[in-house]
Amino acid sequence: MAVMTTGELAHRAGVNVETVRFYERRGLMPAPPRSAAGYRNYGEDALARLRFIQHAKVLGFELKEIKELLELRVEPGRTCKEVRLFAEEKIHDISSRIRSLERVRRALKSLSDNCTSRGPASECPFLDALD
Repeated sequence: MAVMTTGELAHRAGVNVETVRFYERRGLMPAPPRSAAGYRNYGEDALARLRFIQHAKVLGFELKEIKELLELRVEPGRTCKEVRLFAEEKIHDISSRIRSLERVRRALKSLSDNCTSRGPASECPFLDALD
C-alpha cells in the first residue's frame, strides 16, 4: 500500500491541506497512523474517502449529511434502500430550495422591471421597495 503525506493526499484529491485536516477534525476522515517522525501516513483508502466526500459535496450534501452517508456505507446491516431514502430526502430538499429561489427570482425580476433606470439612486423604486 502506497503511503502519502497530507500534502500528497491533498494534491491527489485536488483539495487544500487544511481541508484534509478540517475533515479529520469533523470526523469525516479517520485520524491516520503517524510515522516515527510524526507525519500523517495516508493510504489509498483515505484518497478514496476524500474523493467520496468531494463528490458528495458537488451533489449538494452538507458535511453532516456526508458523515451520515459514510456511516451508512460502513455500518453492518444498513441497506441500499436506506441510502435511496436518504437520497430522496435530499432531492426533496433541493426541489424545495429551487421553488424558493424561483419565487425570489420572480420578485427580483418584478422589482427590476419597475425600475426606470432614470434619476438618482435615492429615488429608485427598486431600493424603495426594499424599505
